[in-house]
Amino acid sequence: MLYLFGFERIGVAVSDLYFVDPRPAEGQEGAERGVRLEVRRLEPGELKGSVYSARPINVDRPLWRVDLLESVSGQPGSFDRTHHHPRVKGWEPGGRVFDEGLTAEPLKWLGERLGDLDGHLAEVGAADAASLRECVPEILDTVGRLLARVRSGETERAAGGDSPTGVRASWL
Repeated sequence: MLYLFGFERIGVAVSDLYFVDPRPAEGQEGAERGVRLEVRRLEPGELKGSVYSARPINVDRPLWRVDLLESVSGQPGSFDRTHHHPRVKGWEPGGRVFDEGLTAEPLKWLGERLGDLDGHLAEVGAADAASLRECVPEILDTVGRLLARVRSGETERAAGGDSPTGVRASWL
């Protein structure tokens, strides 16, 4: 499942995620599932036909990522693997950053960060930041509904179990 909120130059992409790290950090072993949210660059393409034609949209590189993850074998609602990546270089995220506020109240924490994205990311212009702030309740509602679907097993996309080469099933 993929949701995309588009603004002037950035977008917010939300997807369910099932993940097995082939080289997990200590205490991070085993499958994870949950919801990934990325703030990404958006670029509208040129029309490929008449004024009525569909417009290509390039959903480009991520600027920031948050993973609302839990271990599959753990307690639902624990958010025991929930973290964010405040830095992204090209297509590669920086290391996982765990935050007590994010684990304790993930949707509140996420809403606060999305509401002040222009304070965190230089790439976000004033028009994008204002438009995004207005949509934060809708984005949080989408994330909450998708988390519920993941926990119910409705979106389960696990493929191959705990593979030594890793598994990642997600749009993001």
